[in-house]
Amino acid sequence: MSEGLLALGIQELGLNLSGPNIADLELFLEEMGRWNQVHNLTAIEGEQASIRLHLIDSIAVLPVLKSFLKGSTPKIADLGSGGGLPAIPIAIIQPEWKLVLIEAIRKKTAFLQHVRGRLKLKNIEVLSDRVENVALQQSGQFDAVISRAFTNLSRFLELSLPLLKPDGLVFAMKAKRADEEMQDVSLEDWHLLADELLHIPNLAVERRLLVLAPVRKSALTS
Repeated sequence: MSEGLLALGIQELGLNLSGPNIADLELFLEEMGRWNQVHNLTAIEGEQASIRLHLIDSIAVLPVLKSFLKGSTPKIADLGSGGGLPAIPIAIIQPEWKLVLIEAIRKKTAFLQHVRGRLKLKNIEVLSDRVENVALQQSGQFDAVISRAFTNLSRFLELSLPLLKPDGLVFAMKAKRADEEMQDVSLEDWHLLADELLHIPNLAVERRLLVLAPVRKSALTS
């Protein structure tokens, strides 16, 4: 595994990770690559592309998450977690955070369970179910909801709302179409708290993280 490239990306993001953190992140990518050959977890292949597009992309959101999540042990739902992005890299780096990975496709949840055991990640829970069903079972239980390339923004917000605590936040990882997708979001229902442009080292693509809150939260705090 290319530790030099990984370290370069982390250094440019301003993150100070331990040796065990880096080892676990590399092991995660190794397992993803091995499973991907059989189960087609992701369309991105090759070590360098995986490091840049998967791992660095996922951990680049951490500074923003830390600035908005005030509690020391937030509970976060990752909708349509797929191969565990961004939840597993976040869980590795933030072991005190609780992450619930929601994924309906069984071959993907099998991989997520495998990685949970392989990396001994006690702070994640894997749910093999549709988001709508989880929302019925865990209504209002989450401090935050996050997603990477799960669905369009309007639908993502619709699915997220029942999961959120009254002061909960939504973190939407988006690319160039963020402005277009925001046009379909009702500003009567959602307040855009931040639109952060993320720098992904060695990768010439636009990445943005939108932070939104239900208007009910804004009304209470105004």
